[in-house]
Amino acid sequence: MVKFSYHQRVLPSPPAIDFASDEGKKLFREAFLAGTMVGFFKLICYFQTQSELTYCGLASLAMVLNALHIDPGKTWKDPWRWFHESMLGCPEQLEKVKAEGISFWEVANLALDYGAEVEAFQTSQIDVKFFRRSVKECSSSDNRHLVSSYDRATLKQAGSGHFSPIGGYHEGSDMVLILDVARFKYPPHWVPLTLLWKAMDTVDKTTRGTRGFMLISKPKRDTGLLYTLVWAMLC
Repeated sequence: MVKFSYHQRVLPSPPAIDFASDEGKKLFREAFLAGTMVGFFKLICYFQTQSELTYCGLASLAMVLNALHIDPGKTWKDPWRWFHESMLGCPEQLEKVKAEGISFWEVANLALDYGAEVEAFQTSQIDVKFFRRSVKECSSSDNRHLVSSYDRATLKQAGSGHFSPIGGYHEGSDMVLILDVARFKYPPHWVPLTLLWKAMDTVDKTTRGTRGFMLISKPKRDTGLLYTLVWAMLC
């Protein structure tokens, strides 16, 4: 018996613009010249595909932590210290995420646990102007990155709740570049910032709270001792 399967999905366009399309390349060039693709280069060096269907939050976090050059303090594959989804939590936590997914605040707390500086905002706390300003600031820096939690359905995409880092911003068209960690489904793509805001301004049925975004940066302090203590507490 042949099992039904998918080989990627057709990116709904509009509202999205494929990053590799002619229009997507044009947006990249213009945003690069405007200085709002600075963070892209660090992120693209560590861009990865989530290894489980529910690991979008973990994949986004591992990607950002590696881009910030935060030392995990433990080996991934001997002798290399490297953030991988399988390291983000204890086995019990990972099994829960694999079965149920992960919430907005759980991702934010994991980022804190592993030594990053984190500012997390639900859409109920802020407005779209604050979001736009945050996107522009992160896109103009390579030491602070933005991870968005949003509902795919608002973007006419297959699926529901999802996490991915934002790779850049095109001010002229007010569009953001989503570096979708579900690369088996959709490629990186540009979407209108206001539409992404609407996709974040949706209620997570599990937490009953709105989604949002987090700003993740490298701490100004030594995280070695902090990491050791947190890991001991977690496991």
